[in-house]
Amino acid sequence: QVQLDESGGGLVQEGGSLRLSCEASGPTSTIEVMAWFRQAPGKEREWVSGIRKTGTGRYYADSVKGRFTTSIEYARGMLYLQMNQVIPEDTAVYYCAASPHYAVNWGSRREYQFWGHGTQVVVSS
Repeated sequence: QVQLDESGGGLVQEGGSLRLSCEASGPTSTIEVMAWFRQAPGKEREWVSGIRKTGTGRYYADSVKGRFTTSIEYARGMLYLQMNQVIPEDTAVYYCAASPHYAVNWGSRREYQFWGHGTQVVVSS
C-alpha cells in the first residue's frame, strides 16, 4: 500500500510564498500520476494541480495557474507544490494524491487511490 505524507504547511502572509512537500513510500513504482487537492472550511475538496511521474504533463486549476508550480522527483518519491503570490482564498488543508492509472480525469477525486492526511495552509491578509 502506497503511503503519502505531506509537510510544509503553515501560516503565510498574503503575497508570500510556501513550499509543500509530499513523500511517497511503499510500492511507489505503481504510481503513474500525482496531484494536489485542497479543502477549505465548509467547501468541497478541489483539485489544484497534477503531474505525471516523468515530470511531463503538468496541469493546474485556473485559480492557481501562474502562481503555483508542481514538480516531482519520482526516483526519490517526492512531490512538491511551490505556492507563490498566495491570497487568503488559498487557505485550506492541502492533500497529496496518487493514482496507478496513466489516463485520469485530473480533477476527479475518484481517480486517485492513495491520499495523504493533509497539511494546513493559512494565508493572512
